[in-house]
Amino acid sequence: MDKKNALRAGALAAGTTLMMLLMSSPALALTRDDGDDPGPGLSVIETLGLYVVAPLVLFGVITGLVMVLDKSHRAKDTTSSNIDTRADAKA
Repeated sequence: MDKKNALRAGALAAGTTLMMLLMSSPALALTRDDGDDPGPGLSVIETLGLYVVAPLVLFGVITGLVMVLDKSHRAKDTTSSNIDTRADAKA
């Protein structure tokens, strides 16, 4: 029974994807609309800087701020993870 359901789900997903691809028409993107005034294109360096480097820098800044401004210190932790519970071995 599981094989039948998997096959049915796969066919449904494939059919839905095919219909979405057929309904979208990227060829119409070449036709200019009235009032369409695109700006100048980006170079490869500008594109990489905008979509790769800038998010990585932003991620690094946020990570650094979280690490620097973190108020939870292990020395101030009063839970049992900070207490030495081993018994002293006296001979």
